[in-house]
Amino acid sequence: MQGRAAAPAAGTVLNALANGFGSAFAIDAYTTATVDLDDSGTVTGEVAEDPDADTRLIERCVELVLEEHAEGAGDADGGGPTGGHVRTESEVPMAAGLKSSSAAANATALAALNALGVPVVDDPNGNAVGGVDATDATHRADAAVERVDACRLGVRAAREAGVTVTGAFDDASASMLGGVTVTDNTADELLARDEVAWDVLVWTPEARAYSADADVSRCERIAPVADMVRDAALEGDYARAMTVNGFAFCAALGFPAEPIVEALPDAAGASLSGTGPSFAAVGDRDALERVRADWSQRDGHTWLTTTQHEGARTT
Repeated sequence: MQGRAAAPAAGTVLNALANGFGSAFAIDAYTTATVDLDDSGTVTGEVAEDPDADTRLIERCVELVLEEHAEGAGDADGGGPTGGHVRTESEVPMAAGLKSSSAAANATALAALNALGVPVVDDPNGNAVGGVDATDATHRADAAVERVDACRLGVRAAREAGVTVTGAFDDASASMLGGVTVTDNTADELLARDEVAWDVLVWTPEARAYSADADVSRCERIAPVADMVRDAALEGDYARAMTVNGFAFCAALGFPAEPIVEALPDAAGASLSGTGPSFAAVGDRDALERVRADWSQRDGHTWLTTTQHEGARTT
């Protein structure tokens, strides 16, 4: 029983560490997960790019899918598979602020559901993800899962694996649903989803920063600014919101704000992405090429991509 899925990375509009509200946008770079289920009773995992990487998150995603959806799948006795193996491959650098963990969790959850033959649908009417028809008799249509709920399963796995402070529903929802999302991470509630047609410039230094290590108390001190960013995002002013977020979180987390200053006024918006160390700028390609000329002088990797509106998909 094998399933495969891919989920996009994302950039930050609002970091949820300050006030519990977050916003992120999907970008055209992917993590792919392949899940093979069996009756071993144990789930193992591997990350193709790093044999020593922590695999608790992706393993917990598979475990939760099995706990909630395996009954009645596979075996004639209805018991279903009890274990398996998950392997992820990614274009997204780890611990760089580009939501690699959320992308891995989403891809793993969808791949595990796909392996079980459980359709993942965009809405209660049965519009399915990845061409799997929820009404197809060869699939377990009675057990169909809405995509936002598959996203919440990955968020739960992230919390239980201890790889996130906020639960990262903002990052996970943007990766799973595509476009830009605004969320209440304290309630795992989707407040808004929209589509933005941006080119995106990303600069990723060689250093790495883990969100679980961020100084939450310092971030909470800028909650009044984060409230303003949330309100701007809910009004659809995403570019201005992310720029304010970038300056505020650079100050709170101790990152230099020079990359944002260099991006303005050419870019429509620019920000520290997540808890760093990557920065992202958005706008039209010609303007971002001018920003790229500055950012490319810095150590690390600078690359151009676009926003992504489709979200995660089985492959």
